[in-house]
Amino acid sequence: MAEHLTIQGETKEEKYQTLLPQAQALVQYEDDQIAALANLTAALHSTFDWLWTGFYLVKNQQLVLGPFQGPIACTRIAHGKGVCGSAWAQNRTLVVPDVDAFPGHIACSSSARSEIVVPVHNSKGEVVAVLDVDSSSLDQFDATDARYLEQICQALQHLF
Repeated sequence: MAEHLTIQGETKEEKYQTLLPQAQALVQYEDDQIAALANLTAALHSTFDWLWTGFYLVKNQQLVLGPFQGPIACTRIAHGKGVCGSAWAQNRTLVVPDVDAFPGHIACSSSARSEIVVPVHNSKGEVVAVLDVDSSSLDQFDATDARYLEQICQALQHLF
C-alpha cells in the first residue's frame, strides 16, 4: 500500500468509511507488530486530529506503552486500573464522555477530557493490547467510533 491516505467526507461516519479499507490494507500484509501499529496510529491520529492515539501492549500482566502519537504518556498501566486497564479487564470497548467522571481515571495528560479504549484480540480471543484514544473535548466519542475502531482492531489479530 502507498504511504499516504485519502480521506474524504465531512462527517465522522464518512471519514471512517474511507479510512477503514485503507487502514485494513495498511496492516494486512505487514507482519512486524511495531511497524503495523505505528502506521495505524499515525493514520488514525492524522485523520481525526485527536489529542492522543496509541496502543498499550499486554506484557507481564500489565499494559506497556506501544506506538503512539501525541503528548508523552503513562508507560505502564495495571490490569483493571484506569480506562485502559478496565477495558482490558472487562474485555470490551469503553467510551468515556468525561474522564473526570470515570472512577480511577489515570490522568496521563491534564488536557484529556474524553476517551475511548478498544481491546485488541489474538486468534484465541485473548486481549493482547488496547487501542487508546483521548480527546481534549468532552463527549468526543460515540457508538460510531466504537464500531469502526473495533473493525480496525480486528485487522490486527494476525500480529499477535
